[in-house]
Amino acid sequence: MKGRGSLSRPPDGVVLDTDGVLLDSAVVHAAAWKIAFDACLDQLAPDSGTQPPFDADAEYRRFVDGRSRYDGAAAFLTARSIHLPPGDPHDAPGCGTVWGVAAHKEQAFVDLLRTKGVTAFADARPALAALRTAGVPCAAVSASRHARALIRAAGLAGLLAVIVDGEDAARLGLAGKPDPALFLRAAALLGGCPQETAVVEDALAGVEAARRGGFGLVAGVDRTPLRRTAALLREQGADLVVPDLTTLVRSVWGERP
Repeated sequence: MKGRGSLSRPPDGVVLDTDGVLLDSAVVHAAAWKIAFDACLDQLAPDSGTQPPFDADAEYRRFVDGRSRYDGAAAFLTARSIHLPPGDPHDAPGCGTVWGVAAHKEQAFVDLLRTKGVTAFADARPALAALRTAGVPCAAVSASRHARALIRAAGLAGLLAVIVDGEDAARLGLAGKPDPALFLRAAALLGGCPQETAVVEDALAGVEAARRGGFGLVAGVDRTPLRRTAALLREQGADLVVPDLTTLVRSVWGERP
């Protein structure tokens, strides 16, 4: 399969990221992060003007997309030279600790879900159905504790053999992306080995995690209007980049959703 990773034939299983690949939820996560980060930037530097607002596109993709809440908060704050104590996972929403910032994001995300909701991308269902027809089992992976409920609400759970989310990560002590632990867990539950499994990601940290996990095919999904992230996904290690899941299924498995 030239240009498609190390596989000589189509992958036996597929592990798909949830936010931004299956569900149109990345924009809600980005908005929640902006609420949390901008509140802290205003509080920590209210008059100096040295801290511009959080960029919900570029900075979201670079620092928090695909990562756990704590890791995302820590990465962004460090990039802005803001050094807070780690705190405790039970910290209340606020700006005094990294966990407090992460909790503020969680609070904002839940509030946004009540007003905006989350839907599946139009190509997700037909692509997953085509893979099921072809006998290719699929898993969904997310660092979010809400992923399982959102996948069910979007009507995709019946097309997935496995779901690994933030609740599983916390229970099993699995590290977040760019560590490959979540992907490796999903592949094991699918009954395959990484070398014969594909990972589908839209986040740079996710592509890095898949590459580090030794997966046979790493596919990037760039849904941006001008394909702004395609080059970055390839630089991070994606074997191919597609605009949607139906294109991926046709290109790799020869199935027409």
